[in-house]
Amino acid sequence: MKDINNYSDETKSVHAGITENEHLAVVPPIYQTSTFKFYNTDHGAKLFASEEEGYIYTRMGNPTIEALEESIAVLEGGYKSLACGSGMAAIHTVFASLLQKGDHVICSHAVYGPTTTLLENIFSKFGIETTFVDSSMTKNVENAFKRNTKVVYIESPGNPTMCISDIKEISELSHKKGALVVVDNTFMSPVLQKPFKLGVDIVLHSLTKFLNGHADVVGGVIIAKDEQSYQNLRKTLNLLGGTINPFNAFLVHRGIKTLAIRMERHSKNAQKIAEYIEKHPKIEWVRYPGLKSHPQHEIAKKQMYGYGGMISFELKGGIEAGKILMNNVQLCTLAVSLGGVETLIEHPASMTHASMGKELRVKANITDGLVRISVGIENADEIISDLEQALNKI
Repeated sequence: MKDINNYSDETKSVHAGITENEHLAVVPPIYQTSTFKFYNTDHGAKLFASEEEGYIYTRMGNPTIEALEESIAVLEGGYKSLACGSGMAAIHTVFASLLQKGDHVICSHAVYGPTTTLLENIFSKFGIETTFVDSSMTKNVENAFKRNTKVVYIESPGNPTMCISDIKEISELSHKKGALVVVDNTFMSPVLQKPFKLGVDIVLHSLTKFLNGHADVVGGVIIAKDEQSYQNLRKTLNLLGGTINPFNAFLVHRGIKTLAIRMERHSKNAQKIAEYIEKHPKIEWVRYPGLKSHPQHEIAKKQMYGYGGMISFELKGGIEAGKILMNNVQLCTLAVSLGGVETLIEHPASMTHASMGKELRVKANITDGLVRISVGIENADEIISDLEQALNKI
């Protein structure tokens, strides 16, 4: 097979990370082991001294995990990746690797709630300061810079408001000021958005979401742009211990085989549902990147290859109307998380973003009446019918 990097994302999803094994199995085996045998003491010493390639201990490397890591690095166009035990383990590893006492972080207002809490409540105890801004306006990012700013962390589209940041513009600005740019690409997946092409330094995902796609694994991944970045991140991950286990790595790698076709269906369904919601008389507003009414629709067109499966909206009647809607859906599932084959609906202010606190939610435009939908791959008309019957009860 020729260089996998020369193929399309559809083909990369199926074949990336697959190498020939001793029994010629089409699907790579699961190396469900904690440790690996040495031929002799010299062999073990050389492995520990990095004088020879091989495996020592699964926290430090495992063939099943490496197969997953290779597939994602290929899809993102990065150097190498590091699979983690959860999305938060990935985020923690990135911050712990890049920051030290006295450093400053600029972070998007609209990010996964625990990311905000990690910076505000944990890293602040170690002398790291964070300024949260609406990064959909690059000027806000520019104004937040300090002499000690080391990292600009953005999530685009933002969770859960679906605000979109100009990744290329922010990357150029940040590099001029000597800061690294980290992008959480979970909402888009490597198929619909490629942050490295827009100039970022590190990309991460919650594997739990679209990359796995089946709501049966918790995991995270970090993709490094170059070898030095990878080595720094690998040392930190090995010490923090937030690595994924081989079986979960196997499941995610299996899920990635259908990533390209799933993202196409998620996007097609979400576009149709967003257009339906936008016209509904009981809806106050809706945010979906594929709608011309989205404030950053033009940025989305410029940096995305599709608009994804995530929609946020607010009902007339606020949270009480939202409760009625969410308590009466039948096909859609009332649950947190996102990116699975099933459609999920949730209330961020009381669920995924509750840990942020009211003040930060208000600044991030996460209103009490905001509803978030992760559109699945079911029949779009049947999802619409379910939302319609629930809306009729308001």
